[in-house]
Amino acid sequence: MLIIKSFIKKLKAFDVIVIGFSIFLILLHIIFYSKIENSITWIFINIFIIGFAFTISYLESLNDLKVWRIIHYWYIAPIILITFRQLFFMVKPIRVFDYDNWFILIDRWMFGADPTRVLYNLSHPVLTEVLQIIYGMFYLLPIMLCLSLLRKDRFIALDFAVFSIIYGFYLSYLGYFIVPGIGPRFTLHDFSTINQTLPGLYLTNFLRDMTNSAEGIPSGTLNPAALVQRDVFPSGHTMITLIVMYLSVRLKSRGRFFFLPVGTLLIFSTVYLRYHYVIDLIGGLIFMIFSMWSGKIFFNWWRRKIGKEEFEYEKH
Repeated sequence: MLIIKSFIKKLKAFDVIVIGFSIFLILLHIIFYSKIENSITWIFINIFIIGFAFTISYLESLNDLKVWRIIHYWYIAPIILITFRQLFFMVKPIRVFDYDNWFILIDRWMFGADPTRVLYNLSHPVLTEVLQIIYGMFYLLPIMLCLSLLRKDRFIALDFAVFSIIYGFYLSYLGYFIVPGIGPRFTLHDFSTINQTLPGLYLTNFLRDMTNSAEGIPSGTLNPAALVQRDVFPSGHTMITLIVMYLSVRLKSRGRFFFLPVGTLLIFSTVYLRYHYVIDLIGGLIFMIFSMWSGKIFFNWWRRKIGKEEFEYEKH
């Protein structure tokens, strides 16, 4: 028992979140085993992730080598992508019905029209190109924030930033299970003609294809609306970008002068490029506020449990 407690105390708060969510996914695979494709494979992948979290935490505690610390922080990046891919096989089989009709009705109630159709009046190939590039930078923004903190050896602030990002991602993933949807590019527009109706310049089509492939619908997929990942509400792009923007200001990162304008354009791009309804963005904001409030409470509770000082923005 003492050995187990010793291993647990070596975990950082973000490791605890990774382990907890992996256990949650394993339980879902067991409960819905008959519905989810490749459940056994994913169960073993989640067990490996749990084991890796414990192992890297233990190795960092044994050695003061910078390499273990770096690996400990950066293993989170592939975990986010692996988990996102895993949801592709889980959400649709578990939650059969999509809720796009709800999202459309709420947007129309708020604006009296479909926002993506209104923004079409502002469309221009140059604007589309710029926004598609910025939209594609989504995963880079959290990495850039964490790198800026790592360069300054602000390790407690970095611990909190990594925790906030992974916690935010996992909360958004829970939203996909609660109210799955596919977005206006399928429901309000003709997905097959988007390159013609909303053209860019040089990189737009390539970046669109990359995004589509990441969501399970590579070029040439038949009936993409039936297969695409259910990842509309809340808008993870909005939620995580707001977290990065917020942390860059509260942690006084020099990068805030980059994150604030680019993040604002990225959030705008989610509707302009027809990936999201506006209610998804509002959901992302609400989830972000809850995430930052509850996350700080959990983060400091865990630091107290392992005998470390609490995190405060002003001190770290």
